[in-house]
Amino acid sequence: MSLRDDLAACLPQLRRYARALTGDAAWADDLVQDTLERALARTSMLRAHSNTRAWLMTILRHLYIDQLRKHRELALDADDPVWQRLEAPVGEVGGLLLLDLQRALYRLPLEQRDVLLLVTLEQLSYREAAAILQVPVGTVMSRLSRAREHLRMLLGSDAGSRPGIFKVVRQRP
Repeated sequence: MSLRDDLAACLPQLRRYARALTGDAAWADDLVQDTLERALARTSMLRAHSNTRAWLMTILRHLYIDQLRKHRELALDADDPVWQRLEAPVGEVGGLLLLDLQRALYRLPLEQRDVLLLVTLEQLSYREAAAILQVPVGTVMSRLSRAREHLRMLLGSDAGSRPGIFKVVRQRP
């Protein structure tokens, strides 16, 4: 299989990871395109028989962090981030639950969100996530544990008492 075939095979995972990181489809598509451009320009850095997916996700994550640093107004932890104004589809309780989950996800610190997305959404092993994040496996495990606990707290019964996090929604009969 050629490098271009490997890159094409990784597109769905890259798009999903970028969308989960940014919360914005257009930004995610731009991020994936930038990742592929950088990967094609630096193919000499990819060793034979190495994990192309992990290499691409590392590039994508670095580009995302660079973009956050350049454009602080786009930071997801801003006082009034764009994702907080998104609305769930009318009549879909599942959409409301997903919106609550999305809001909680973006309230996590970036380090915890990164680990959670790589291990749960992308189903990478702890070792693969550690390689992408350039941290020890133990750090991945502890960040994942803290992320899960933080999400439980945000989505749990005490999360509703915090102003601005969740709104009570009653379904009409």
